[in-house]
Amino acid sequence: MGKQSQSTGSKLLARVRRKPAGHVFSAADFHDLGSPTAVRLALMRHAQSGDIRKVSRGLYERPRQLPRLKRALPPIPENVVQAMQSRDQSRVLPSGAHAANLLGLSTQVPLRAVYLTDGRARRVALGNQQIVFKHAATRHMATAGRISGTVIQALRWLGRDQVDSRTIDTLRVRLSDEDKRQLWRDVRYAPAWIADIMRQVAEPATL
Repeated sequence: MGKQSQSTGSKLLARVRRKPAGHVFSAADFHDLGSPTAVRLALMRHAQSGDIRKVSRGLYERPRQLPRLKRALPPIPENVVQAMQSRDQSRVLPSGAHAANLLGLSTQVPLRAVYLTDGRARRVALGNQQIVFKHAATRHMATAGRISGTVIQALRWLGRDQVDSRTIDTLRVRLSDEDKRQLWRDVRYAPAWIADIMRQVAEPATL
């Protein structure tokens, strides 16, 4: 077991070092390198040595270093979300103020990045910031992984009375032609007033 664990640990670290700083991963990403026990022990050992950093239960990161301050930067929330999504085989969808911020519709950087998911509800603390996963019914996840889903959630958070020509202009500038075509395809998933905004944003694009 010792030799196997050592070999697994060396291979695991070599693979991690091929990834960019800030990359987040789980034990599932190394299933081909050894037994679950060997992988788990290797992760624990490399976390103790500082080669990797434990982000949350079952999640680790290749830290981003800030040389002048000799400390690691906080994990990138989007990388944590991506790793959890891959590990749990779940769908996620940015929601609320977080969705609006991602699209440039709000300058507010929320302390809680909220995601809808068809997986289980949970919270992940990243320093002063939290990632919150709220379980949603399957019907609400139809546009998960698509720009239209983020647009729908952002507009829902803003509210009909807060959406004006500047909102539409911002989305037109931020979204690519392919993004706008996706809006056309997904208007059927949006409430009527949001569907109307989506059509206005996507108007210059063709299917």
